[in-house]
Amino acid sequence: MEKTFSMIKPEAVLGGNAGKIMTAVEESGLKIVAQKMLRLSPEQAGSFYAVHRDKAFFDELIENITAGPVIVQVLAGENAIEEYRRLMGAANPAAAEEGTLRRLYGISIEKNAVHGSDCAETAEREISFFFNQLEIMQ
Repeated sequence: MEKTFSMIKPEAVLGGNAGKIMTAVEESGLKIVAQKMLRLSPEQAGSFYAVHRDKAFFDELIENITAGPVIVQVLAGENAIEEYRRLMGAANPAAAEEGTLRRLYGISIEKNAVHGSDCAETAEREISFFFNQLEIMQ
């Protein structure tokens, strides 16, 4: 079973769509094996998104992700990374396929409802940023 990281972003949590997103995840065949709700400080968000520090959108990214609570999750399943990326859809909700999470619940490319790991190395880093092994139900 492969694991991936998921974050339900503030606009989806505050918009009342977190439950719908979790249902879609489970209906896709992925299992939620760890989950918590928290509010990131600007420092925590900056550390999490450090890979984007030199990009023009970094400050807006930090502002958006700290605007409210997020739900962080570890998802598990066969080809979990690829499956969750397919379920999320394109980063720009307007360009995402019908039925994808970003198309259904995203507001804009900056506020696109969900984040997911793009590869195994990223998944491992993102999961360990928020969870220790005792918190992950295998």
